[in-house]
Amino acid sequence: MQKDMTKGNPMPIILQFTWPLFLGNVFQQVYNAVDSMIVGRFVGSGALAAVGSTGTIMFLVIGAATGLSTGFTVLTSQRYGIHDEEGIKKSVANGMLLSAIVIILMTVSSLLGMRGILRLLNTPENIFEDAYTYISIICAGIIASVAYNFFSACLRAIGNSKVPLVTLIFSACLNVVLDLALIVGLKMGVAGAALATIISQGVSALMCFLYIWKKETMLRPEWEQMRFFPEDTKKQLGVGVPMALQFAITASGTMVMQAAINLFGALAVASYTAASKLQNMLTQGMMAIGQTMATYSGQNYGAGEVDRIKKGVNAALLVDIVYSVIAGLVAYLGLPVLLKFFFESGTDMTQIMFYAKRYTVLCILFYIPLCVIFIFRNTMQGCGYGFLPMMGGVVELLARMLCAVIAMRVMSYSLAVFCDPAAWLAAGIFTMVSYFHVIKKIEKRKELGSTGTAAK
Repeated sequence: MQKDMTKGNPMPIILQFTWPLFLGNVFQQVYNAVDSMIVGRFVGSGALAAVGSTGTIMFLVIGAATGLSTGFTVLTSQRYGIHDEEGIKKSVANGMLLSAIVIILMTVSSLLGMRGILRLLNTPENIFEDAYTYISIICAGIIASVAYNFFSACLRAIGNSKVPLVTLIFSACLNVVLDLALIVGLKMGVAGAALATIISQGVSALMCFLYIWKKETMLRPEWEQMRFFPEDTKKQLGVGVPMALQFAITASGTMVMQAAINLFGALAVASYTAASKLQNMLTQGMMAIGQTMATYSGQNYGAGEVDRIKKGVNAALLVDIVYSVIAGLVAYLGLPVLLKFFFESGTDMTQIMFYAKRYTVLCILFYIPLCVIFIFRNTMQGCGYGFLPMMGGVVELLARMLCAVIAMRVMSYSLAVFCDPAAWLAAGIFTMVSYFHVIKKIEKRKELGSTGTAAK
């Protein structure tokens, strides 16, 4: 199932690789959406608000950890582009050891500081303990999330996007069964939702690992290679750390946004939570194309094919713009129907619909800048350039902070939920300019005959 992306027409290659990623991303979102639906319908809107209020913290902690581990595999894709099998194995071994350190550090630090973070986010007192219970279990299971993201990223690095899809489909189905068993059957509430998510992710990680061990010998290091290689460590941290910081910086902005929304009470938080779950599911196509471009650009950068990188970016932009229009229509027309799945039967949806629709409509208008971010950011990261994508995260943070601070000052819900669109617009412009700067830099390196040396 390996795929060499350095040859052939870019458009069909990108579409073929993206489709399994898209389905996999959707199923991954099903984890959280099913948790929220079952919690909202069988435990109550207060519990739904508790789970939703921790979403930005999950993005910060899990995003930073997985950003590091995923960044470690960029070197793997570059070496696959030049068919360096020994180098691939060394990069996988080094990445596994670095990921183990990430797991330990992130698990301990997140658990120790969780109550303080929830206080900073203005978490309402009536949902505080449920929120703490849920996010603490999620953080205790960081190992499952990091392991899955690392092993699936290794597979994608060599052009295999189908196996991660299969594992996610299985684990998403398992997640539904566990949710029903733990939340409805055993009455475990939000703790059951968190446990279902962690167990399901752990199973998907194990499935990816077993597939690599049995089928992809190229990704299976020899025992003598299970050590740190200084040069590989430097390169992997050079990409992984900026990716993690970009996640952390972006998440910090969403946490400020969440703090602003929390001021409007549990009903507003629950409504926003349900709407954001639906939107996250619809925007997975944009994210999938971004993930594709990370692998596509990594392989082509390693092979020195700069023109193919540019052609691939143009093809990805065309696909993403069409997808954005379709996703926007589905979000707007489907919201009234889909929103009901998150709340108990008989719930008055009038006020809930007000909060949810305001957020959804504002976001739809700025889907195209969001596409630009995913494509250009991942393309630069695939080529080994981590600083400018990270600075794009800083731009997102500043835009969200500005909107959130003003929203809290004037107590405007509309301005609070405009934090996301404002961040997308500002970061989209910055990332587009950064991409053209990076491409010019790569072209100059090619003229000097040094393109691809980072992969060796």
